[in-house]
Amino acid sequence: MKKVTLLTSTAALLTVLSAPAFAQSEIATGADATGISGIDDRITDIEDAVTDSFDRDNDPDRFGPADRRTGLFGTMSLSYTGRTGNTENQDLAIAGRVNHNEGPFAQSVGLSIEFGEDDNGNKDQEEVNAIYDAQYYFNDQFYAFALGRISQNGLVDGERNSDAQSDEDFAAEFTNFRRDAFLGFGPGYRVINTPDTAWRVQAGVGVRYTQTGAAYAGTNTFIDSDGDVVVTDGDTSSNTDVGYIASSRLYHRFNETVFITNDTDYLGSSDSDDVITNEFGVNFRVSEQLATRVSYTTEYQENRAIRTNNRVGVAVVYGF
Repeated sequence: MKKVTLLTSTAALLTVLSAPAFAQSEIATGADATGISGIDDRITDIEDAVTDSFDRDNDPDRFGPADRRTGLFGTMSLSYTGRTGNTENQDLAIAGRVNHNEGPFAQSVGLSIEFGEDDNGNKDQEEVNAIYDAQYYFNDQFYAFALGRISQNGLVDGERNSDAQSDEDFAAEFTNFRRDAFLGFGPGYRVINTPDTAWRVQAGVGVRYTQTGAAYAGTNTFIDSDGDVVVTDGDTSSNTDVGYIASSRLYHRFNETVFITNDTDYLGSSDSDDVITNEFGVNFRVSEQLATRVSYTTEYQENRAIRTNNRVGVAVVYGF
């Protein structure tokens, strides 16, 4: 079974950086017709990606639940686009997150639903995803966590969605996941928790359920990418895999302008390859207007041809 990294820590660490926000400028009348709005949207996407890299370190859970917002709160959003004329298709996206924090217990639920149709009126997207995150703090140092995720791809049903669907895409329906769910839980402990240094570790057990292939019984014949005829009975193929998870979050502030973070995650099981990821980040607040983050990420996966992948990231935020 193909393995993916399923788990990160339930919380990151709060930084001292207050990154300047990007200013949003109005686009003049006529921007849509001239293509300016599209470029402006792309600029916003790049800005959001940069600020997100800082936000991953800017987490209020560094000191536990003391500074959390209490009660019930959340957000919901809906987006619909219908097109007619030279192309006729439609897309619908719904997303939301609900949080509830009370005393030592904090939990959140997230949901995304995406549907789409192509120019022929055939479904080209049908995805539903949900996540769950919870922590219970016994004291300032010891806590328990739970993480859950479920994803469903309605197009992986063993049926051709249209005559235009390629044999390769049809064949992929018997190897891609129709359903993919994960639940993990365990204890966590704050080894060090001072304003300048914080180190938190957590470990536990997780269970992953996957379902591939068709959602009904029957015989399906298709030609794979090598030109071979493949016959499958179409029965649902499922697998339950028990794994082990461990995470470490380290934060250290040298002074008012420089701090480092080191995030490590491990996922292993007897049936799948072990995966280890580590991200080391150095953050600078050069001035009130300028902030920089340099990161180095390493991902190790057992039994891969090249087991280790490395990535260097640089994020700069400047406001004026």
